[in-house]
Amino acid sequence: MARKARSRKPVATASGDLASMRRSIDALDTQIAGLISERARWAQRVALAKGKPGEARAIDYFRPEREAEVLRGVVARNQGPLTNEEMVRLFREIMSACLAQEEPLKVGYLGPEGTFSQSAVHKHFGHSVRALPLAAIDEVFHEVESGAADFGVVPIENSTEGTVNHTLDLFLASPLKICGEVELRVHQHLLGTMKSLDKVVRVCAHPQSLAQCRAWLKEYLPGVPLVEVTSNAEGARRARDEAGTAAIAGDAAAEVYGLGKLVADIEDRPDNTTRFLVVGRKLLARSGDDRTTLLISSGRTDDPGALHRLLTPLAAAKINLTRIESRPSRRRKWHYVFFLDLDGHVEDPAVARALQRLQREADLFRVLGSYPKAIL
Repeated sequence: MARKARSRKPVATASGDLASMRRSIDALDTQIAGLISERARWAQRVALAKGKPGEARAIDYFRPEREAEVLRGVVARNQGPLTNEEMVRLFREIMSACLAQEEPLKVGYLGPEGTFSQSAVHKHFGHSVRALPLAAIDEVFHEVESGAADFGVVPIENSTEGTVNHTLDLFLASPLKICGEVELRVHQHLLGTMKSLDKVVRVCAHPQSLAQCRAWLKEYLPGVPLVEVTSNAEGARRARDEAGTAAIAGDAAAEVYGLGKLVADIEDRPDNTTRFLVVGRKLLARSGDDRTTLLISSGRTDDPGALHRLLTPLAAAKINLTRIESRPSRRRKWHYVFFLDLDGHVEDPAVARALQRLQREADLFRVLGSYPKAIL
């Protein structure tokens, strides 16, 4: 008995369905473009409300706390299929473009181009800002202090290797405030122009990246010299220009310097993340989900229980202390200051009362910033 032929949907009908879906997508694209344009016009009105026509500057009406509220709303409303990360990235770029209509924000970062610091700038501010690569973290602070940059982005800690002490130390003398934080998932790749690992003569990278890949390097490139350089981008430049040199860096450096990935994701920990701080010249208002950073110290180093007394007001108010670091005060030998991160904003009533009590116990008390927690 002959097998009955399987019915097939006519090609014309399938093509018709596909054409109909494409027309629907085109209609949606038209709506999206119109809504983005309308949002940009409202952003212009906000700018004009805060200054005279032609004189509006992005820094005058940029409100990080407001952006944080908007992005949290994006996450709360997201129903898929795009991930929260993708939705936040898309909305961040829309807000960045709207903000830059008159004059883009100028943001300094630890350069050169192709570093993870540059990636942190784009994650936090979008691609419509003017990113300024600088040679050292000190220069980032100086450019923001002088007004040459509106904000700066500097590394503060890595989940594998800990605190960037140089950044902490700069706050001892700087008047700058912390205006935000960025958490960047760091993927370290072995980059080069060679085709195989046996052609690698040396590996160049920033000391932090070498440390984050220590176990991998020991297992797969034993005996290969590890050369510390000022940035991963500098290592990538050398890998491009020097025979036998490989670099450890991220996707941005691979693209900028035209390098291939010999091995991807060589970091020792799969959750390897670097936290960056956004520094500016003003304290921010509450966003609804904030972190506060303090700089404090006790007057005497031989006073038993001094640190306990400083922290007691926070514990009594049930305020969560998320981080504490000590650094030499540079006032006299064996005298230390403490950097504290805690949940909440200085304008929150419970936090304000606790900080008043803490300040009475402290020899040095400074609020370095109250700012929105990192979003994704």
